[in-house]
Amino acid sequence: MILQLLFEQPVFFFVWIFAIIVGITIHEFAHAWAAYYYGDPTAKNMGRLSLNPLVHLDPFGFILLLIAGFGYGKPVPVNPYNFRNQKWGNILVSAAGPFSNLIQIIIFGLSLNFLIFLGPDNLLVTFLVALIYINIVLMIFNIIPIPPLDGSKILMALLPSSADNFKLWLTKNGPFVLLGLIILDRVLNIGIFASIFTFFIDFIFRFFG
Repeated sequence: MILQLLFEQPVFFFVWIFAIIVGITIHEFAHAWAAYYYGDPTAKNMGRLSLNPLVHLDPFGFILLLIAGFGYGKPVPVNPYNFRNQKWGNILVSAAGPFSNLIQIIIFGLSLNFLIFLGPDNLLVTFLVALIYINIVLMIFNIIPIPPLDGSKILMALLPSSADNFKLWLTKNGPFVLLGLIILDRVLNIGIFASIFTFFIDFIFRFFG
């Protein structure tokens, strides 16, 4: 979808590329900052407490965004044993990325309201639309409770110890389950992911008028 712009409207393609880079960078930086705030210096020591996009971009996750319309950045390394409160530290650090996307959606959505008079073909308007779109996708996709996505870490922290076997199974097999769901969704043309993203994208853009 986004990749198609390269052949049709290359200027707008690079506007979307920049929006993807901004969305992913802030998302991953938020994880690193939250981890450091709650007592874990692992990400900081590995150079991830930075707004440099090069330390946050995951090649496969980036290409997936271009081709499939959803993806992710390079996971931020954390050591939950360093958190002052391991359970809530893990939950809050995992939620920091999607929450940063929500904050960006609000900021860019309000900005779009002030600048919409410039017209839909204006590059700044296109950039704001792209930023909102990308942040919606990153937020919704990452709260899916399947490893390695952020939602899985929140789920793991909330599940009781009696579910340890399930947590172990999900940790081991989650990436394959997620990849299988994505492939099935695309191959069988079910459109589950597209429907979920479209619902929230339509809702949010209607909200900001």
